[in-house]
Amino acid sequence: MSKGGEAAGKAAKPQDQGWAWMVLLATVLLQGLTLGFPSCIGVFFTDLQKEFQASNSETSWFPSIMVAVLHGGGPLCSILVKRFGCRFAVMLGGLLSSVGMVSSSFCRSISQLYLTAGLITGLGSCFSFQAGVTVLGYYFVRWRTLANAIASTGVSLGFTLWPLLSQYLLDEMGWRNTFLIFGGILLNCCVCGAIMRPVQLTSESLPRSASPGEEPGRGPEEAQLSNGASSPPPKLQQQTRSTACFQTLQSYLAFDIFCQNKGYRIYTIGVAWTMMGFALPHVYLVPYAIQNGVEERRAALLVSIMGIINIFIRPFTGLLSGHRVFAGRRIYLFSLAALLCGLSNFICVISAEFQVLITYCITFSLAMSGIGALTFQVLMDVVEMDRFSSALGLFTILESITLLIGPPLTGLLVDITRDFHYVFYNSSFFLISAALFMGLNFCALERKTKLREASKAPLADPSSCQYSEMPTQPQPESQAPPAVVYITSI
Repeated sequence: MSKGGEAAGKAAKPQDQGWAWMVLLATVLLQGLTLGFPSCIGVFFTDLQKEFQASNSETSWFPSIMVAVLHGGGPLCSILVKRFGCRFAVMLGGLLSSVGMVSSSFCRSISQLYLTAGLITGLGSCFSFQAGVTVLGYYFVRWRTLANAIASTGVSLGFTLWPLLSQYLLDEMGWRNTFLIFGGILLNCCVCGAIMRPVQLTSESLPRSASPGEEPGRGPEEAQLSNGASSPPPKLQQQTRSTACFQTLQSYLAFDIFCQNKGYRIYTIGVAWTMMGFALPHVYLVPYAIQNGVEERRAALLVSIMGIINIFIRPFTGLLSGHRVFAGRRIYLFSLAALLCGLSNFICVISAEFQVLITYCITFSLAMSGIGALTFQVLMDVVEMDRFSSALGLFTILESITLLIGPPLTGLLVDITRDFHYVFYNSSFFLISAALFMGLNFCALERKTKLREASKAPLADPSSCQYSEMPTQPQPESQAPPAVVYITSI
């Protein structure tokens, strides 16, 4: 074992105590600064339209790019964390986020906002958020579930405070100066990153242990070649490079799991389809309320109401779903939450009065907390933990694609019809159809699994034939986390 590995074995015990709780506090703040930030974009929607003379579709590309990059940059963040560590990734992300928003305050066209606020700020938020969640998994073992539940409150705090702050600053000094101030606020991600002291990992937590004749991070073919007396022929070198590239791609995008694991395939497609409709109310609720005569400050308050409810409901939902009663059945809770989100959208169609919109926000946020709390717990149910990191890579990329195209396509429909009701019709269609798709398919998969197991031998434990295509036994709490796990939240 290398000296770094020996040091890791000695330094891997400061978990669940002391400084770990400071890191948790920093992670809560990080989630509020990064994942909660896109919630305020709807406040600027109307002003940006007037400033750049842009359509609903053109304006909605700006938040769509930001959210898509925030969710889909996981593999890139993973590479950065492996190379430089979590602290560096968080601080670099804070710097990028700040630069992106400061640059946005000087933009002269909506297309420039796509690059500055959309791409640069979105990528910076991705680095800070996902690296922050990764280091949290290193600092907590015994209390990891509780730590993640507490950390998720940061998203809800962001949902609550960002819209209110945005509306106040917008009224006082306009959107350009507000974006400039946001650049300074997002720079606090660097402070959070400075708190995250590096935690050395034991050799068991690495994704793959090196054999005696193999250097860490290199494949057996490369080790064999490096130990040889002469250089291999060019053809063999090309084959080795191709194999290494394929293995690297496979480590971040688990296409083999997608093809072989039906549960993972159903769930990934279902969540990607869900995201087509899930993001629409967050982007269009404030413009919809303003168009129907709601005062701007009260319209911004609607998004904050969602955040306040999620502060209390999301951690409770996450802890409740972790109970053994729901083991192997969390997918049905997730499908139910998506179904309720879709049905709640019809409240907005009935009326756009402020009291009715408050009722909608309460109903939607209750169901939304279930989606946010269960998304990755369900993924852990259908994928083996030693492949979770790579399975999450493909999962987040497909999710980010639908997050990117959903709002602009709906905005185009609104531009054509001049009717904001289609926002909520579209959202309901995607959410309800995705909920039925996942629920019915997992029900059929579970029934098929039971019949297959019953034909082999009597079952001693009925819970073992749940929808999962891998053992559903929980991982020991003492097991170290994967080397890099990039996690997004909703």
